[in-house]
Amino acid sequence: MAALPASTRIGYSLGSFATGPFGTVPGLLLLPYLTDTMAIPGAVAGVIVLVPKAWDVVFNPFAGRLSDADLARRGSRRRFLVIGGIGVAVLFGAIFAHPGFGSTTADAAYVVVTFLLCATAYGLFQVPYNALPAELTDDPQERTRLSSLRIGFLAVAILVSGGGAPLITEGIGGAAGYRVMGVVIGLVMLLGMIAVVLGIRGAPVGARRPTTVSWRELLATMREWRGFRWLLGVYFVQSLGLGTLLAGVNYAARHVFGDAGLQTVLFICFVGPALITMPLWPRIGARWGKIWGFRVACLSFAVGAAGLCASLVLPLGVALVFVALAGVGYAGIQVFPLAILADLISIEEERTGATRAGVAAGVWTASETLGLALGPGLFGLVLTIGGYVSTVDASAAQPASAVTAILLGFSLLPGILVALGLPLLRRSALEGVS
Repeated sequence: MAALPASTRIGYSLGSFATGPFGTVPGLLLLPYLTDTMAIPGAVAGVIVLVPKAWDVVFNPFAGRLSDADLARRGSRRRFLVIGGIGVAVLFGAIFAHPGFGSTTADAAYVVVTFLLCATAYGLFQVPYNALPAELTDDPQERTRLSSLRIGFLAVAILVSGGGAPLITEGIGGAAGYRVMGVVIGLVMLLGMIAVVLGIRGAPVGARRPTTVSWRELLATMREWRGFRWLLGVYFVQSLGLGTLLAGVNYAARHVFGDAGLQTVLFICFVGPALITMPLWPRIGARWGKIWGFRVACLSFAVGAAGLCASLVLPLGVALVFVALAGVGYAGIQVFPLAILADLISIEEERTGATRAGVAAGVWTASETLGLALGPGLFGLVLTIGGYVSTVDASAAQPASAVTAILLGFSLLPGILVALGLPLLRRSALEGVS
């Protein structure tokens, strides 16, 4: 199959401005938003962050099946992209609106409900978005290039949203800062949705196959699809690690490095190298194979995270080097799973003669969402174990045990979780992937 037009590749990749902020900003700011403006204890705040995204584990496979059916009926997944994109943009702003009901319980319940609705809308967008690479091209190397470009734009989106959101909240301050941030990031997400819908207009669609006809058949597919389950396990564990690291950035800047303003610096040092090195990963995959490249990325992240364990005694510049090394690995951890996923979908569709892209993307997105949601929950539990003191204005002095807990939750724990994926990356399990 011929290479995709540049307009299609760029348009598809710009959808990262819808997915990147949702995957990043809540992980960075929702936990401190709850603990330091609503005085909610860390463990409870972690549960609040988790519950709406845990819902996606149930909903996203269903969204994938609906998306597959819509593709068979209309020949496009654009309708779901539009509905989900608009919904997630509006509801994201609502999450941080902080209505101030006068009760911590009522305010917390409001966050749970709006985040639940936002996560549902996100599933409607993200599931068909993840299904598209397997349908836009049959060429495995073109899929790697497409995934790499997408992750390149994702790095920019994460840099813009993850770096800009804290600047807004810190610059304005208090609940008002979070309200403005929610509106601004919501607009960025809306523009990302519009870009991807326009970009894939008229783009080629792969072979139109019948959809799965029953849930029993769907479950049977998942049981038999060993390569997909193996890759899914790796990605879930690593998403948990990334979610834990993101949740710790705000706390590490304030209590480990001693300057809340360093949050943006830490984030830029993490995502910037990922953006710079992004073009290298497809070349590594083409020369030595995607699985080998994935392993190298995992090791880079793990070594960088391990180095950060000494942040309390290291000069700031040295600590930032370790942050950058983890960021280099982060880029590969994002590129290779998506490229391998598209290959596995194509192989399975050829084997079964039925559409699998939507439902596979649904299960995949559910796993990613759950991992990223469990990360802040896990970090919140670490805060509680360390004796972190929650307040309404982030003014409390923290005990040494809380600072140690923040450091380990920000460095050692994410590194271990990402490294756990290495034994699972077996070529024998990922059939047909080079």
